[in-house]
Amino acid sequence: MKIGMISLGCNKNRVDSELALGLMTERGWTVTADPAEADVLMVNTCGFIGPAKEESIDTILEMAQYKQTGRCRLLVVSGCLSQRYQQALLDEMPEIDLLFGVNQYGQLADAIESALKSPTKRLWCDDPKTFYEHGRTLTTPSWTAYTRIGEGCSNRCTFCAIPLIRGDYRSRDEAAILNEVACLAKQGVREHILVAQDTTRWGTDDGGHSKLADLMKKCAAIEGVDWLRVLYCYPDETDERLLDVIAETPNICSYLDLPIQHINDTLLRRMHRRGDSGDIRRCLRLARERGLTLRTSIIVGFPGETEDQFRELLDFVEEAQFDRLGAFAYSAEEDTPAARLPDQIPEEVKQERLDRLMTLQAGISLKRNQARLGQEIKVLVTDTDGRYALGRSEREAPETDGEIRFTVHPQVKPGDFVTVRLTEADTYDLKGEML
Repeated sequence: MKIGMISLGCNKNRVDSELALGLMTERGWTVTADPAEADVLMVNTCGFIGPAKEESIDTILEMAQYKQTGRCRLLVVSGCLSQRYQQALLDEMPEIDLLFGVNQYGQLADAIESALKSPTKRLWCDDPKTFYEHGRTLTTPSWTAYTRIGEGCSNRCTFCAIPLIRGDYRSRDEAAILNEVACLAKQGVREHILVAQDTTRWGTDDGGHSKLADLMKKCAAIEGVDWLRVLYCYPDETDERLLDVIAETPNICSYLDLPIQHINDTLLRRMHRRGDSGDIRRCLRLARERGLTLRTSIIVGFPGETEDQFRELLDFVEEAQFDRLGAFAYSAEEDTPAARLPDQIPEEVKQERLDRLMTLQAGISLKRNQARLGQEIKVLVTDTDGRYALGRSEREAPETDGEIRFTVHPQVKPGDFVTVRLTEADTYDLKGEML
């Protein structure tokens, strides 16, 4: 039997998809990239914001067509959208045969076998609040993999639906994390990326402070881990010890992903963000002192954001000089406190502010890239035609950041590390020559 998987949304969702594929391949089923060849099609959905929901629904309908034009006998839908809107999806989308939430993958293979024998629709969305430990089938290139270290979120940001979908935060067991990293390294994974909704919450389940720094040191010490990267840190738990571990451990990437969302304290309180502008500035100053590349994400047009507050944000972005910045226009999500706030910002104002912010950041990004010219850096090769190659340094995370294009020796292949001298820069990407 052939299985087709379409995974949408974030890299935490990708890990779920890889877990599902691992369970199905253990049954002897084959994974196919061609939906027309699949006996079972599975869509792992995202339900974070409006556009992601629309993409999920469109993808479900697109895959359902293969029941008529391909071999598909069963359409399985899982993930955040199905966890949040389970009954509505079953009632309104008869194309769906099996509906799974975000944490029932241990039952997946049995459910598929049962559904193939019986046309009865089934719903599997109870959340046992535990981690199902199982091998994964990677959907990333063989040299890069994500390892999830926590599930859910307890921050209760007023704009975010994640706690409604995935529940409160809980840390994954340390031994399971270390075992997974070690197994991935033995498979040939060279770049390991730790992810969670809030990675700095790891180890705080007992009410104490973050133990992320200790976990990263242990992961970095595993044989075969060439690069270790962590994403989604929060300013209030990103202390000097964590920054020192990142800066001083040779195989930990000198890269800090710190989603701040805004700098105005009134808006940060309305967003129910932990910490304040002082925590953000302190964290950025300490990170800069240690030479870390800085990435952030920002929301513009949050309810009540005034023009003066937005200008304060622009001034701060100019001051902070982020190497990478992703920005989003606020999207009102049902059942979240922010959706009920007064003073919602018109869409055209949100878009205009987003454009102004990204225009400012484009100039900063170009300047930051130009400052790197002449450097000789270690690069992970991600693609090559024998003459030219694409790759990333420790200062570029996959999928979100730019790439480096460089001349390459014919014998070099994807997954290799090479040394490159940077020779040209544009807004997001760089060019160089292999030494």
